[in-house]
Amino acid sequence: MFLHNYNPDPIIFSFSQIQIYWYGFFISAGILAGLIIVSKLAEKYKISKDKIFNLSVYLIIFGLLGARVYSVILDFHHYFEYPIDIFKIWQGGLAIHGAIIGGLAAGYVCAKKQKLNFSLTADIAAVSVALGQAIGRWGNYFNQEVFGKPTNLPWGIPIDKINRPDIYQSVQYFHPAFLYESILNLINFFILLFLHKKKISQNKRSKFFADGNIFLIYLLNYSLIRFAMEFIRVDETLMIANFRVPQLLSVLLFILSLILLLINSKRVTK
Repeated sequence: MFLHNYNPDPIIFSFSQIQIYWYGFFISAGILAGLIIVSKLAEKYKISKDKIFNLSVYLIIFGLLGARVYSVILDFHHYFEYPIDIFKIWQGGLAIHGAIIGGLAAGYVCAKKQKLNFSLTADIAAVSVALGQAIGRWGNYFNQEVFGKPTNLPWGIPIDKINRPDIYQSVQYFHPAFLYESILNLINFFILLFLHKKKISQNKRSKFFADGNIFLIYLLNYSLIRFAMEFIRVDETLMIANFRVPQLLSVLLFILSLILLLINSKRVTK
């Protein structure tokens, strides 16, 4: 396979002192693709594009901020020793759980101020987030991060020694965990998009399609994806009782989302 024999360069091109990174390119591409989806769905739900774009700006800003803060907390020892690295976002280090927390907080406040249905806007945002994740994960590939355990499979990817954990210095090929998650996030995106189409096509809303449920289904799906991926990934993170913190958080998020989904689905909608 192409990835098996290719060593990626994190920099697309350099001009004088300016360097353009693949990581930033794919994050930006994911955000742009998400905005297009948000715009299309907002039109279907007859929501003002101006309001939804204003809301999107805050979601992006606070989502990225939350993602960075969460990532710094998970790798606190490194950033405590090298605090300047906190600002080097182009090197990677945006955690989706932090993005969800930051985006939800900002989204709730902004939706209330603009008199938007917060639950419905969360449903719309969930689709764009899933697509953004699928695209953004490719930035991890060019940074040689978010890779899995050693493998001899033909789609294994080479990782430079400087980016390998110490125990794997003699190993060259690793599972492309970023690719697995990208594909699964893309599947999640199509599932959520299908649910939106079913919801929009209904003359009367069923309890299953109560506002907020599609967002909760996104959380359920991504929690399963992330829980599974954490068994493969070898990057350093906080551990509790031999479990990786993102894995434990995924379990808690799955349980909470399932409870909220069951409660929300029982509400009588008009």
